[in-house]
Amino acid sequence: MKRLLLLCIAFVAPPPVAAETVVAARTIRAQTVLTSDDLRLIEDEHAGAFDSVDGLVGLETRVALFAGRPIRPGEIGPPAIIERNQIVTLLFRQSGLEIIAEGRALGRAGVNDVLRVMNLASRQTISGRVRTDGIIIVNPSAAPLAAN
Repeated sequence: MKRLLLLCIAFVAPPPVAAETVVAARTIRAQTVLTSDDLRLIEDEHAGAFDSVDGLVGLETRVALFAGRPIRPGEIGPPAIIERNQIVTLLFRQSGLEIIAEGRALGRAGVNDVLRVMNLASRQTISGRVRTDGIIIVNPSAAPLAAN
């Protein structure tokens, strides 16, 4: 009876679904904005890799992506809106106090990325989060970073 039950389950159960993985269609340099031509799906499963191209077009590569290799979340992100050495506006707000200053970006960053910036007035290195308009919001509780 158990054999008959197992046999019925084997024939009634749906076939296993093939997992898909997003891979680079060609070698893509770092800091390249992805297009649909850059991506393709393969019938394979890789842990931690994207399984759909939805939402990947328009993102920027953080590292070089090699043809046929799976694309993982840490390898891509939002396009950079701030370039290294760009002069940016720093905004500090706390308890009704608002301070605006200029700084120099010490790296590239996209929206919502944390960016290290040198305050041009004090020469202190601080970190802040990038807003959609390119202004850096400095966390009130963050102390200046030690100089390396």
